[in-house]
Amino acid sequence: MDLANLLLIPLIAAVLILALEKCLRRNHSSYPQARPYSGGGDLSSHAWCRFHVRYYPMALLLIAFEMEMMFMYPWAVVYVAEGIKALMEMGMFLTILALGIVYAWREGVFRWQ
Repeated sequence: MDLANLLLIPLIAAVLILALEKCLRRNHSSYPQARPYSGGGDLSSHAWCRFHVRYYPMALLLIAFEMEMMFMYPWAVVYVAEGIKALMEMGMFLTILALGIVYAWREGVFRWQ
């Protein structure tokens, strides 16, 4: 299977799905039926509203923990091949991550006011 077929098959499938959707969808006759669904009521704020700054440090910590898991899963495979060297590298990584968590704790990121 060459590159042309690899690109042509998904393109044809996408066009067919869009054509089928256009044929099967209902016609929205009025504005209330066509507007986006928002839980049955009118929106009280704009979609681009600002959040308080205290949510951002928690979001950064969440990303740090997600990155930790992203590195630990492949590390388990590498550990089998590399041995103690891989164990020391993961220990350094977890130490740096723990230092970041201790710093965030001292700065009061985990306290909600």
